[in-house]
Amino acid sequence: MEIISHHEQDTIAAAQTFARTLKAGDVVAFYGDLGAGKSVFCRAIIRTLSAIPDLNVPSPTFSLVQTYETPACEIWHFDFYRLEHPEELYELGWEEALSGHIVLIEWPERIPHALPAQTQRVIIEDVSETTRRITIEAII
Repeated sequence: MEIISHHEQDTIAAAQTFARTLKAGDVVAFYGDLGAGKSVFCRAIIRTLSAIPDLNVPSPTFSLVQTYETPACEIWHFDFYRLEHPEELYELGWEEALSGHIVLIEWPERIPHALPAQTQRVIIEDVSETTRRITIEAII
């Protein structure tokens, strides 16, 4: 599926629709340049699934992981931009996260060896200064 986003609200709407397809055990990797909208997309997913539209969802850039309770299951939101050594992810609860929770991963390029085979991909590309192409690769 491909979506063209002209505004942040378009990205949020796409994420809200995508969020409704997620279930416990799903792993989603987000690809895109710095500032492309990966955190905006993840934040909208978390707010949608928690049913709290104004939930404080800070980027896990410095903490590397944040967890959220939702009515369906727990969400683990990872950001590996600052990950120094790939093996550090196991200290962050990686194996627990993969045991039946929804897992959202920003900067998955840092841990390609650890991504499950059934990882869904969301690719956010700059088309222009204000336009993004969002490609969602569903698992078949």
